[in-house]
Amino acid sequence: QVQLVESGGGLVQPGGSLRLSCAASGSVFSINDMAWYRQAPGKEREFVARVTRDGSANYADSVRGRFTISRDNAKNTMYLQMNGLKPEDTAVYYCNAFIKATWTAPYHDTYWGQGTQVTVSS
Repeated sequence: QVQLVESGGGLVQPGGSLRLSCAASGSVFSINDMAWYRQAPGKEREFVARVTRDGSANYADSVRGRFTISRDNAKNTMYLQMNGLKPEDTAVYYCNAFIKATWTAPYHDTYWGQGTQVTVSS
């Protein structure tokens, strides 16, 4: 079985920084794209950032220039460095990844973490 677990969320003041982590564990043969999504109360879940296996990244317009996504393939872990945080960034942040549990799997399946709360408030 595969698990994705987010960590690093918490309460931070506007302008502050936070680093989120997402670790894949269990039966993991390979991981393709990994991404961060977020959902604020009363809002739809929205895309934040995505990183490919080789490290290429793209971002939502709302976070570009402030957030940096990265990954460590040896550790099966993805990160999101969040700088210059704003109250509008307050949301539950979810990890998403496409994973093959074994080499015999016909394709990569999508997995989601349980989410970690980020609150930006003075």
